[in-house]
Amino acid sequence: MIDARITRLTVRAYSVPTLTDAETDGTACWDSTGVLIVEVEAGGKTGLGYAYADAAAAGVIQHTLWPLLDGQNPLDTACHFWTMAGAVRNLGWPGVAAGAISAVDVALHDLKARLLDISLVQMLGGARESVLAYGSGGFTSYSVQELEKQLGGWAQQGLKAVKMKIGSRPEDDLNRVTAARAAIGNDVALFVDANGAYSRKQALGFAEKFADLNVSWFEEPVSSDDLAGLRLLRDRGPGGMQIAAGEYGYTPTYFHHMLAAGAVDTLQADGTRCGGASGFLNAAAQAQGAGLPLSAHTAPALHASLASALPNVVNVEYFFDHIRIEDMFFDGVPELRDGFLYPDRSQPGLGLTFKAADAQPYLQTEWRSS
Repeated sequence: MIDARITRLTVRAYSVPTLTDAETDGTACWDSTGVLIVEVEAGGKTGLGYAYADAAAAGVIQHTLWPLLDGQNPLDTACHFWTMAGAVRNLGWPGVAAGAISAVDVALHDLKARLLDISLVQMLGGARESVLAYGSGGFTSYSVQELEKQLGGWAQQGLKAVKMKIGSRPEDDLNRVTAARAAIGNDVALFVDANGAYSRKQALGFAEKFADLNVSWFEEPVSSDDLAGLRLLRDRGPGGMQIAAGEYGYTPTYFHHMLAAGAVDTLQADGTRCGGASGFLNAAAQAQGAGLPLSAHTAPALHASLASALPNVVNVEYFFDHIRIEDMFFDGVPELRDGFLYPDRSQPGLGLTFKAADAQPYLQTEWRSS
């Protein structure tokens, strides 16, 4: 019997610049990525969690979440998740608070698995050894040549699907998608992501054109808040083209509403936004109940384990920015082999080791409980 108590929490917030001056998608432009790293200690073990979140989330952990965890049993992860969720009612659960909860929840699950001396993927169910990865980038700020090089390189690397951004300049989108298809050949699946840039009828028109290029996945063709618009695309879009959304889901209720509206063919969830392992498992259960697949959004070092633990997660987004950051910040990232991510079942927890010295140049703030 394990009778450990949570004794310490450390949170660090980082900001990592993009490789180029800025990257863009259909509705946003960014020049850096915020990373939140959480370490929780109990019973001589340290659990590691992370989220892609603003530095403001560190303050939520320090002032609101840590007092709820101090001295508690680290094995009671479900209790801690719902207690944290209840505590941020007046702060607002979606957004910054959700990122804070997500990073802490991942750290608690990693800690629990380490205390039990078992991999996280096995602790959560161990549905399979690996999960399909798809290369993701193709930003609208890229030239056609840069787009072809990145997506074509992933195809040569053995990835079986790649995704590109569209929507910044709709007049260029058909030519860009045509170039992408030529660069990857006919045997690699091509996904497109508009990040909600199109109107309903505009998106429907593009879907019909993209179908001629064998595009099999259309992500956020309209805003993910427009459930009726997503349902229109799902009902009237070309056969064989998945309509996907859900990456901005922060709470279980969000996924319920999206599924109840019949808005997607594939539900997406991001464990660094939706509540860590607890929130991701909840989204997966809701999708399974609705008879739909789930797709893991970004954060491949985390989602390789979460996705491999569950039977209905069809793929993990192998996102360009996060691949680079996770290689810099962690040892033990899951192996990519023949287009699949393999979490290391021989190591406890996520199998990750935080490289604090390598991350130090990007540090914004740090706090450690007494």
